[in-house]
Amino acid sequence: MDNLQLKDPQQTKEQIVAFLKKTYGRAGKAKAVIAVSGGIDSALALTLLTEALGSANVYPVLLPYQDQDMSDAQEIIVWNKIPKENQRVIPIGEAVDQLQQTLLMKPGDKVRLGNVMARVRMIAIFDLAKKLMNALVCGTENKSEHYLGYFTRYGDGASDLEPILGLYKTQVRELAKELGLPEKFLDKDPSAGLWQGQTDEQELGFSYQDADRILIELIDNKKPIEEIKFKDIDAAIVGKVIARVKGTEFKHQVPYSV
Repeated sequence: MDNLQLKDPQQTKEQIVAFLKKTYGRAGKAKAVIAVSGGIDSALALTLLTEALGSANVYPVLLPYQDQDMSDAQEIIVWNKIPKENQRVIPIGEAVDQLQQTLLMKPGDKVRLGNVMARVRMIAIFDLAKKLMNALVCGTENKSEHYLGYFTRYGDGASDLEPILGLYKTQVRELAKELGLPEKFLDKDPSAGLWQGQTDEQELGFSYQDADRILIELIDNKKPIEEIKFKDIDAAIVGKVIARVKGTEFKHQVPYSV
């Protein structure tokens, strides 16, 4: 795990804050729109945004589906002292359910429904950024999700900038701890919140802790696949992670062009 640990968490934080300031400044934008789910990724991204731009320029959006619990999202917004007038709650249930009917989705088709939810949320946050005029949409994707292809194209994978894309999931947790985020965000099971009881690790079939150690060898160290072995990680898990990376590479290539 040592090579996954951030060498200097404080310096990492300062680099990301500087990136945010530079990117917004270069684009001539002063406001940030960010979807806040209540998970650690959006909690960390929101906190970094607030430090970079100031709470008055950050517009967090809660996008619940039906009776989805958004209390943790509300807590991190309050923790960052975001003005009440900047906060938005946009329920997506009616729009998603209408699309589910229009597209003739079966009740058990969770993946298709999850993709529709992610894309409806994307429409909402980009529309708000347009309404505010002087805003960019800040994403919340981490490096693990990126290389595992664990995102919806043109949904939660859509943004104007990605401040934590250089951090593996375990590093996100480390930096969140460094910044003193509430304990509940450090201990919470990662979930995209796409259906009741859904967790990332259950759906992927392996833990982020194992995946990150494999990914750093494959992606960062560019080690040949046959040489990626661990005494404490089953070879089947190594194979599953690598297969997931290879099987979702197309997400980083599309749209293909001549």
